[in-house]
Amino acid sequence: MKNCIFCKITNKEIPADIIFENEDLMVFKDASPSAPIHYLIVPKEHIQSIAHLENNHKEILSKLIYIAKEEAKKINLKGYKLIFNVGKDGGQVIDHLHLHLLGGWNNK
Repeated sequence: MKNCIFCKITNKEIPADIIFENEDLMVFKDASPSAPIHYLIVPKEHIQSIAHLENNHKEILSKLIYIAKEEAKKINLKGYKLIFNVGKDGGQVIDHLHLHLLGGWNNK
């Protein structure tokens, strides 16, 4: 989508602190973190939200969750939160599907 900030990040049109990238998704640090560690796991395909998933999108959800687990393991997070916000009423700020990986409160 032309004006989507996450599409611009995944297309490398604007900079981000990228942690991981493969052909399907990208992980980068949240610019306004809500926790000591706050990563966003974002599919490269523009999907507006969980509410907009189609049957052919099932695989991307498992990839998002699996990569979140792998990134948490890399930085030795023992516990963490994974959050999908869905729609404006659910707290979603950017209209592009993304998973929040939050942690680090006890890693000080």
